[in-house]
Amino acid sequence: MSLLRLRTFIEVYRHRSISGAARGLNLTQPAVSQHISGLEVAIGRPLFERQPQGVKPTVVADDLAADIGNKLDDAESALATARARSMDVAGTLQIIGHSDFMAEKLAGELLPLLKSGIRVHLHARDGPMVSQMVIEGHCDLGITAHPVTDTRLKGDVIFTDRVIAIASLALAERLNSSEHFGRDLLNEPLLAYNLELSLIEHWLGKNPIKFSSLLPTMVCQDLRSQRSLLCKGFGLTVMPEFLCRAYLDEGKLASLKAPVGDTEIRYNLVWLPSALRQPRLAHTRQILLHRLGNPA
Repeated sequence: MSLLRLRTFIEVYRHRSISGAARGLNLTQPAVSQHISGLEVAIGRPLFERQPQGVKPTVVADDLAADIGNKLDDAESALATARARSMDVAGTLQIIGHSDFMAEKLAGELLPLLKSGIRVHLHARDGPMVSQMVIEGHCDLGITAHPVTDTRLKGDVIFTDRVIAIASLALAERLNSSEHFGRDLLNEPLLAYNLELSLIEHWLGKNPIKFSSLLPTMVCQDLRSQRSLLCKGFGLTVMPEFLCRAYLDEGKLASLKAPVGDTEIRYNLVWLPSALRQPRLAHTRQILLHRLGNPA
């Protein structure tokens, strides 16, 4: 079985569509159909049932997709990375993700790419928009702390960090010495990433601190703004340690003692599987996975 036929099969399987696979592979629909027909002849069984809207995989197709798994993506990524070492990878790369992570964790790791001639455009958005922009082809890579659930995307955990509760020195000292830590904490102004209180509820739930409802005093999807308010002595929040470690070490902020323990956040690097055929993108993925601490 040729690599192109297998890649064509995977694209049709993922898209459930001949036309969708053709767009992803930059092939004509007849060419895609021909590759699928050739693969069906080689296997001796039909792989898809043609329907008015797209195609439906057969049991044989499900088994083949399970056997292939990530092997094809890994092989193409390795080939693209090898090509990148021996050819010009200059061009523009579009990356979308959380603004605070890109500013304080990602930007410094882009230096090898920038020196190799790759131009980088960073776009600040939240999780759902990150996935959408990558799926629609507006951005090449996305970085999100939200779980990747869309089957059209592939992803790797690129960075993991501890999530801690922090406040000003005075407030942290008062709360840490309180006999009613949970109750007193909930009575302080709360600074949140979003109205869903995703980071905060997880931390409170682990500790466990019960509450009926929480209304944040300020909401902002850049945790650096919350850090600024904390340094002025106002409120408390929960955030990844990389955003506040220097401030804790310098004594500008203090952590709150978690009754049970702190939580964890995982940042995912996401992309469209077909995009790894581009040497520039495959090279970038390998560089970022290595430099941010999760080598592939």
